[in-house]
Amino acid sequence: MNLLQTLYDELTGFFGIGGIIKMVQSNNYGSLTTLEGIQNLMGPIIPLLLILELIRAFFYKRFKIDEYKMPFLVFVLNRFISRFISIAAVAFCIGLLEKWAIFTTTFTWYWLIYGYIIWEFSHFVYHSLAHKVRILWCLHSTHHAPQQMNLSVNFAHFFLEAPYADVVRTSICILLGVNPALLFFIMFIDGLWGSFIHIGENVIKDGRLGFLNNILLTPSHHRVHHARNPLYLDTNFCNLLNIWDRVFRTYQDERTDIKIEYGISREMDPNSLWDVYFGEFICLGKDIVAAPGFKNKLLYIIMPPGWSHTGEHKTAKIVRDSFIIEEQDVNHS
Repeated sequence: MNLLQTLYDELTGFFGIGGIIKMVQSNNYGSLTTLEGIQNLMGPIIPLLLILELIRAFFYKRFKIDEYKMPFLVFVLNRFISRFISIAAVAFCIGLLEKWAIFTTTFTWYWLIYGYIIWEFSHFVYHSLAHKVRILWCLHSTHHAPQQMNLSVNFAHFFLEAPYADVVRTSICILLGVNPALLFFIMFIDGLWGSFIHIGENVIKDGRLGFLNNILLTPSHHRVHHARNPLYLDTNFCNLLNIWDRVFRTYQDERTDIKIEYGISREMDPNSLWDVYFGEFICLGKDIVAAPGFKNKLLYIIMPPGWSHTGEHKTAKIVRDSFIIEEQDVNHS
């Protein structure tokens, strides 16, 4: 009986329908006028889109089990681990830092604008550090390992990445005065959009979304972010508003003349759960062991992926800058 209940809880949790089921069972539809009720109503949107994506792939005979297998295995592994490790990072940061906020905001439309800009900045900080600090890249690389883009990629994360991300984002937002209730509302919107932008070409072929491509970060932008093409490396770190990518010059549109190649730069086995989940940690460990001196060992941990104590660096910035220079030379010749 416990096994059946666990299975039921996992399925309702995965599809985001637990809140709706409770509402129907209690016959309390007045909750739809509350924020929690709205969240319960919108919770199943991404799982339903994933099902639609799978159905369309089957219908057009484009379904490949390898494109969904690894994200699903990572999801199952993370669910198993989370039963033993639970970190309430958001609540911890709020309780610790709220008294140090520079000022206090309220849950109003104008503070929502401020709060979202600050949230997007905090997301940019977390996300860019995840690409530019080797040990943090080890946490983040699992999400970039899939060599295709679809909604199942949402579930491919190393289990410690979420606590790290929540600590960085929540700390910045709370210190800059974002009201906790407002922060939770922003997190809900951001989570929904952040899942949606992983949608695959089986559902939306052109991810630019028309005029929205000039205003928001669209699936097209996020496909660029997941690409390993030299021009696309370490770009489009934002989630909904791409303001900070433009400010820090990490913004990159998708080009029609460059076919996106998904995945990470190093050679790996995308069908190996061990390689997808722990591969970057293993590579880092080998570099640390081989590096001469304590300083070099430490630098391998904190410097960007591709940094080398020999000076033969192959960081994303160097690779991207070299590609841009070579392309400019070809166009001018």
